[in-house]
Amino acid sequence: MEEVVVIVGAGPSGIAIAACLTDLSIPYLILEREDCSASLWKKRTYNRLKLHLAKEFCSLPFVPHPPTSPTFLPKDAFIQYLNDYVSHFNIHPHYCRSVISASYDEVKKKWWIEATNTISSATEVYVAEFLVVASGENNEGFIPELPGLDSFGGEIIHSSEYKLGLRYQGKEVLVVGCANSGMEIAYDLSNFGAYASIVVRNPLHVLSKEMLHIGMQLLKFLPICIVDSFITFLAKFEFGNFSKFGIQRPTNGPFYLKATTGRSPVIDVGTIKKIRAGEIKVFPAISSLRGNNVIFENGGEKEFDAIIFATGYRSSANSWLKDYKYVLNGNGMPKNSFPNHWKGQNGLYCVGLSRMGLLGISRDAQATANDIKMVLSKRKEKLH
Repeated sequence: MEEVVVIVGAGPSGIAIAACLTDLSIPYLILEREDCSASLWKKRTYNRLKLHLAKEFCSLPFVPHPPTSPTFLPKDAFIQYLNDYVSHFNIHPHYCRSVISASYDEVKKKWWIEATNTISSATEVYVAEFLVVASGENNEGFIPELPGLDSFGGEIIHSSEYKLGLRYQGKEVLVVGCANSGMEIAYDLSNFGAYASIVVRNPLHVLSKEMLHIGMQLLKFLPICIVDSFITFLAKFEFGNFSKFGIQRPTNGPFYLKATTGRSPVIDVGTIKKIRAGEIKVFPAISSLRGNNVIFENGGEKEFDAIIFATGYRSSANSWLKDYKYVLNGNGMPKNSFPNHWKGQNGLYCVGLSRMGLLGISRDAQATANDIKMVLSKRKEKLH
C-alpha cells in the first residue's frame, strides 16, 4: 500500500507529527510495534514519576495543558493528556507492527518499509514518499557490559522495568546511574525500606524543580551564562557542598551542559537529604563483579541482592533503517547539528531526537510537517 507519509513510532513524537500533518491536511500512516500509543510512558515508567519540567514546557503542538492542571504533572495525568491528544486529532496508529526494514528506492524515489504484524506474523510492505523516524531516543534500554556481570546471582533489571520499591524491602539494592531516574529510584527504594546505594561516576548538577523552572523562564530574556551563574548560586545555597559524599559539581553550568551535550541536571526529590543522612550510600564506578559482590574502582567491595541499571536508553532506528545515512549517524542520532537536526535527504526526517524533551519534540514535529507541506506545494505549483 502506498502512503504520502509513514511515521514509525506512536509515542509523543509520533502523535505530535501526526497532529501537525492533520492540521495541514496531509495524509499519513503510523506504524507502532506495541499495542498502544506512548508505550514507554504506559508500560516502562515507575509509579512515582512526575514530569521534571513545568507543564508549559511539556505540551505537544496545538494543545497546551489547562490552567487547572498541576505545574508538574504526575505520570497518570500526563498519560491522560496523551490519550486525549490521540482522541482529539483522531489518530489511529497501526499497532503491533514491528518495522524490520526501511530503504530508499533511488529509481522510484520512494521509501519501502517492511513490518511484521506481530499478531498474525505476516510481513506487510508500505511505500511512502516521506518517512519520519519517531521511534524516540528512549527506544531501547541500555545495560553496559561489566566484567563478571554474568556471575551475579541476584536480580538484574533495567530501570524501565522498575515500578515500586516495596518488593525490595530489607534488601541491599545497587542503582547504577545517577541521572534523574537513578536518583529517584534510589529515593523510592529507601522509602520502602530497602538498603539503597547508587553509583555516581560523573560530576552532576542538582537542582530543585523550582530552580529549573526559574532558569527556563530566565533563558527567555538572559544569556545562558548569566542564568547558569544565578541558578548554580541558588543550588549551592540550597544543597551546600556534597563532595564529601562522592558527588562533584561540573565546571560548566546546568543549562550550558543541557544545550551542548543533552545532559540534564538532576532534579532532587529528596535523594540528597537521604544521602546526607546516610540512608542512601554513594559509590564510584564499578570495576567488576564476583558473584554477588560488586567491586568498585576505589577498591571497595560490597554484596548486593539486586542491581537496577538506570543507565539510559539508545535509539534503535539504525537496526531497521537501512539508509539511515540520510538523516542519522552511526549511533542512531541526528547527524546534522541543531537546529537542522530533524531534516534529512530524500524525504527522510526524524522527530524527538534533539535531546530537548517534549519541547524539542513539538518543535521538530512542526518543522517537519511544514517542510513536507512546502515540498508538496512546490510540486503542485510545477504541475500547474
